[in-house]
Amino acid sequence: MKNFLILGAGTAGTMMANKLRKELSIDEWNITIVDQFKTHYYQPGFLFIPFGIYKKEDVIKPKSDFLPIGVNVVYSKIDKIVPEENKVLLDEGQVLKYDYLLIATGTKTSPEEVEGLKGSQWNKSVFDFYTIEGSVALAEFFKSWKGGKLVVNVAELPYKCPVAPLEFVFLADAFFTERGMRDKVDITLATPLPGAFTKPKATKLLGGLLEEKNIKIIPDYNISSLDNEKKTIVDYGGTEIPFDVLVTVPTNKGDDMIERSGMGDDLNFIPTDKHTLKAENYDNIFVLGDASNIPTSKAGSVAHFAGEILMENILCEIEGRPMTASFDGHANCYIVTGHGKGTLIDFNYTTEPLPGNFPMPGIGPFGLLQITRMNYYGKMLFRWIYWHVLLKGKEMPISANMTMAGKKL
Repeated sequence: MKNFLILGAGTAGTMMANKLRKELSIDEWNITIVDQFKTHYYQPGFLFIPFGIYKKEDVIKPKSDFLPIGVNVVYSKIDKIVPEENKVLLDEGQVLKYDYLLIATGTKTSPEEVEGLKGSQWNKSVFDFYTIEGSVALAEFFKSWKGGKLVVNVAELPYKCPVAPLEFVFLADAFFTERGMRDKVDITLATPLPGAFTKPKATKLLGGLLEEKNIKIIPDYNISSLDNEKKTIVDYGGTEIPFDVLVTVPTNKGDDMIERSGMGDDLNFIPTDKHTLKAENYDNIFVLGDASNIPTSKAGSVAHFAGEILMENILCEIEGRPMTASFDGHANCYIVTGHGKGTLIDFNYTTEPLPGNFPMPGIGPFGLLQITRMNYYGKMLFRWIYWHVLLKGKEMPISANMTMAGKKL
């Protein structure tokens, strides 16, 4: 028997466990997945909890609900990978050998990377919405907040779901407008990006929305520290931004065991071939999802599209054939813009988000770089798709690599 080992039972790992079990003979292959936690979180839903759209129970399910029969599940913390010996060491001393390894350990928030961020004001006037604890605490805070300076700050690139901070300020604008107190809330987005997004057409649309909603953006802002007594953040140039409530997107890093294994970069992301999804310098190790350093969004849609490519390349590798599939960096993101509307962007390594219709030319029903109610419905429908289709590794009627069909140059 050969051993296929998956590290991480989040979105990418769970999806691939389902795909691999369907493709690899149960008589020839043991498939094992390792994760220290038993709870699966629908992380895109964290964004909606502070505004009362979702509750905690809407984004939580047992991981065992999504892992297929015939896959061995080990709940344990991982000590490190020893790639030269094709083995993984677990915390309890257990050793798992592998013929092929898939690393899908994701990324985590590391607020301790910014001086003072996780200080005396943490979860009092300083919150994040990238963890379930932060989202729930912020929801409680907003229930009785009387208004003031709301600052949303992105600490460092890269981070999960690059559009989420924009969605947060759009939802905050709608939330406080509907509560009749928008005039009492000053909203500022401080970001290390040069604008609202990284590409011109999307930046023009999203930047225009920020201006229309009276949301101030401070670009090229690289936070160095937070003063808990003065309630200000400071960047490396000395620019201070005062706040009454700070919503932070902390530094994102790969799993600590990547560092212990000596396999990652400065942020513990694994150098990965952006087309084949094979770990650089390792012939029998693949990387999927947020754990890699490929230059595209750290988002669930990317893990799904890349997973289609990866499955084909794994089969090629096992069968001794040249890899025939190449990932183009395809990302697809619904962006909630408030008041029951949203927009949609679809792009890859080389093509920026363009206007048009998706997925069918001329029909849609979703509008690319358009603000519509249908796009909002698409965002909300995605939670059902995530639980029932995406995690279970089922096919979706969307090409893994981006298509120009429906896009307008």
